[in-house]
Amino acid sequence: MHIQTRPLQKEDYHDLKEAMIEVYSGIGGDYWQKSNIVKLLNIFPEGQFCVEVDGKVVACALAIRVKYSDFGDNHTYAQITGNYTFKTHSDDGDYMYGIEVFVHPEYRDLRLGRRLYDARKEVCEQLNLKGILAGGRIPNYSKYADELTPREYIAKVKQKEIYDPTLTFQLSNDFHVRKVLRGYLPGDTESKEYATLLEWINIYYVDEKDKKPHTDSIIRIGVIQWQMRLFKNLTAFLEQVEFYVNAVSDYRADFMVLPEFFNTPLMADFNDLPEPVAIRKLADYTEPVREKLCELAISYNVNIVGGSMPLVDEDGKLYNVAYLCRRDGSWEEYRKIHITPNEVKHYGMVGGNEIRAFDTDCGKVGMVICYDVEFPELGRILAQQGMQILFVPFLTDTQNGYSRVRHCAQARAIENECYVAISGCVGNLPRVQNMDINYAQSAVFTPSDFQFPTNAVKAEATTNTEMVLIADVDLSLLKELHEQGSVQVLKDRRTDLYDVKVKKMARKAAERKADPENSPEQVAPVIVVAQ
Repeated sequence: MHIQTRPLQKEDYHDLKEAMIEVYSGIGGDYWQKSNIVKLLNIFPEGQFCVEVDGKVVACALAIRVKYSDFGDNHTYAQITGNYTFKTHSDDGDYMYGIEVFVHPEYRDLRLGRRLYDARKEVCEQLNLKGILAGGRIPNYSKYADELTPREYIAKVKQKEIYDPTLTFQLSNDFHVRKVLRGYLPGDTESKEYATLLEWINIYYVDEKDKKPHTDSIIRIGVIQWQMRLFKNLTAFLEQVEFYVNAVSDYRADFMVLPEFFNTPLMADFNDLPEPVAIRKLADYTEPVREKLCELAISYNVNIVGGSMPLVDEDGKLYNVAYLCRRDGSWEEYRKIHITPNEVKHYGMVGGNEIRAFDTDCGKVGMVICYDVEFPELGRILAQQGMQILFVPFLTDTQNGYSRVRHCAQARAIENECYVAISGCVGNLPRVQNMDINYAQSAVFTPSDFQFPTNAVKAEATTNTEMVLIADVDLSLLKELHEQGSVQVLKDRRTDLYDVKVKKMARKAAERKADPENSPEQVAPVIVVAQ
């Protein structure tokens, strides 16, 4: 047996007519006239499909393209088809409207209907339509009309308490019932002239007015596995940074990621000072380094996640800060929230209070620093804000410390249906106290489903080796996972029982930019469990 789904052609009409007579024998054996089929093929050839079995057409799907706002949710079959003239078709319509689907009774065990629907969905995505609409008969409703309203009948079909050959099939193909239509198809006694207005939503649809300059769903990330080495001065250090920016720019990367405390080689000049004093001296370099990163982001056309550096704020407190320097010249700041015991003991650092996903020309991103990734609440809050890529600059001295970061980062990718890129330092700094040894294997992690690598690792660096890791991630796969994944973690959360929320309002961030949106009020996380 040979089965083929293909565009419908005028030459298929004989088989089409024969199949329709068999399909609709119970309601008079009516069929489409050849002139109707020819007209549909002329005005919308992409929307007409058939399935051929051993050279014979045995199934068909017909559709038009409409501006749905011209009709709304209250319409009949005659109205949507222009009384079968198809004058309602519009070449710039925003929805595909299905006006016919049928399968020859002798071939219904082959699930040919699903093939037709898959073909429709593919065209809908290619044409960037909002979705597919159709008025669906409910032929078994006549058996239950005396005891159930249409709404009750539909609910029982959804719960699989009742089987309806049309509605059950539509629901299994990711359609949902948008409305119940009255008098949709006069003479349809099996459905009591009711129909379900069914909708399949194209999750890849992009409104023209919402399109951004960067519309490609493939995002290229350049992760720097930074070798700790001594530098003569700040200029030499920045030359090394620019070398890496230039390298990832040559590969046309959208993001470059640096590790946590990548500027600690500059502490060598302060090694004779107590550690709390030395780290504050290092903080003097933070602003000029951040300014240079912003300059490089513009000149090399790459968004830079500037690792992390120490920052002494106006209040005199010491923070661990990561910067996002966009290639349009704007920048954002994230202050590490969870400070390690080591950072508290040796440096007297304190944690920040803002949790915020950031807009970029490549989608929404989040930043957390090293220890932060071991706290799942942060990733979940960022995911709720729309984060698609999570960047994690880290610095670990031992393999077990690295393992904590790695495994937690992979968990964040799976549970939040996002990509996670981790960037670490390698090598030794014998002249810098408390930063003397480093262990890292930088990587880019993915969710775990069929669309992604089987081990959920997109790419990883060689352990403890200075290198640049280049990896492409596809944001469209995240949408597909969210809507059609084997498991749908974000959708299946029991928010009736538990949720992750913020506990208290934090003070506004320092007024470091002219745009007030760069300093929103944010809060620390807490898990709230319902009674």
